[in-house]
Amino acid sequence: MSRVAIATSRFAQPGARGGLEVHEDVDSPMVINALRVLGVEARLETWDDEDVDWESYDLVVVRSTWGYARVRDQFLAWARARPHLVNPYDVIEYCTDKHYLGDLFDQGLPVIASTYCEVGDEPVFPDGDVVVKPTVGAGSVDAARFTSTQLDAAREHVARLHAGGRCALIQPYVHSIDDNGERALVFIDGEFSHAMTKRAMLNVAPEDRDGDFRNRQMSPARGEAGAIEVAHQFLSGRLAGLTYGRVDLVATPEGWRLMELELVEPALYLGYDDRATARLTRAIVARL
Repeated sequence: MSRVAIATSRFAQPGARGGLEVHEDVDSPMVINALRVLGVEARLETWDDEDVDWESYDLVVVRSTWGYARVRDQFLAWARARPHLVNPYDVIEYCTDKHYLGDLFDQGLPVIASTYCEVGDEPVFPDGDVVVKPTVGAGSVDAARFTSTQLDAAREHVARLHAGGRCALIQPYVHSIDDNGERALVFIDGEFSHAMTKRAMLNVAPEDRDGDFRNRQMSPARGEAGAIEVAHQFLSGRLAGLTYGRVDLVATPEGWRLMELELVEPALYLGYDDRATARLTRAIVARL
């Protein structure tokens, strides 16, 4: 019988009060059960647990390793050592640092304007409201929105990131998010599966962005043809045909623009689509 590890992490959730805990996304039990129906033994394993015998698994599927941003180098070392990894190591290395947005922009792809403020540099802010976030981060942790009258606070936030040795990413705040949210497009085996609306995350205090809040901000949506077409532009070349991924877009007057490529440990919201779990498990089995 083939064996598959579903990689998760042990960390304190954003906004949580308490110690570390093993955290799995709500999709993992569905995937594990569906794989077992197909004759594949699947287990949830914490990626940084030194007692796990990773070599006993035929495939390691990265799913809820959401604490990686604190220890990215350690996480990449772990991923590099896994010869049978989904999604593959080169994608994980590329997408765990938001400098990839600048790379995609330089390729002429439709990406929200992104300015990088490396440690020691002075920040330059676009006109209007802005978002400041670390280039290595996940789940809106340490991301903050500032109005045009709060740029001193924005500079202080950049300084805090720099004090921790972290590069800051500065972007204009897209106000359509307040009314319409982002469009999160889920792809499985390189094909569009289903869509979600991701409502504004930065309009509440960081300590209030807990799991319940994040779940309330998500709802099923129709995947517009134009949005799907734009998403396919990003899932091409070296990023084509991945087992899973999520493309988060936002509507602007110039058209759909990329906010994030979620190709490492995205929530896939399988429970919102009756066929999504079967699609994903078939894609996993195909890679055994």
